[in-house]
Amino acid sequence: MVSIIGVTGGVGSGKSEVLRFLADTYNCRILKSDDAARDLEKKGQVLYGPVVSILEEHPTGRPLLDEKGEILPGEMAARIFEDRNLLTRINQLVHPAVIQYIMDTIAEERRTNAHDYFFLEAALLIETGFLDVVDSMWYIYCDEKERRSRLKASRGYSDEKITKIMAAQLSDQEFRAACDVVIDNSGPMRRTEEQIRKVLIPV
Repeated sequence: MVSIIGVTGGVGSGKSEVLRFLADTYNCRILKSDDAARDLEKKGQVLYGPVVSILEEHPTGRPLLDEKGEILPGEMAARIFEDRNLLTRINQLVHPAVIQYIMDTIAEERRTNAHDYFFLEAALLIETGFLDVVDSMWYIYCDEKERRSRLKASRGYSDEKITKIMAAQLSDQEFRAACDVVIDNSGPMRRTEEQIRKVLIPV
């Protein structure tokens, strides 16, 4: 029977590194909620038409679509930045569609049992009610100093931007209270791997 595991944590905690290790080591499937949203916004998918219609309400004189008719991510981001109302309206479309996609994917995994583990990664898993959906919730912890260092190096974020993002997310205490497993990803990756191996048995 496939085990459904939620993977969450604050910005800069290194969730992507953890997921790469899991993908390389275990018989598993991984779904990132951000990837699901992008897939659903592709041409021919359920969100493509509605999202394009909303974005076209804020013309910029720049093309919204590439030569294949796909939404240009940079232009989408620019239009949302210029008109914050667009963000609210698009989120109202995207969030329910992504949740439904996730639920459908989980049902498929439970039906097929093709994998030992199904890892679902999202920043808002706890807030959106997935504690009642997954078999186990993992909190990828990393101390704030290391998170800030990573975000500055990898994304070029300023201290002000990092502080603002962190303030909008759950606190360390809230993550710990809600999750079944805490993986400390503050140090070398090998230490993170050792913690994971104690929780999961490679197949």
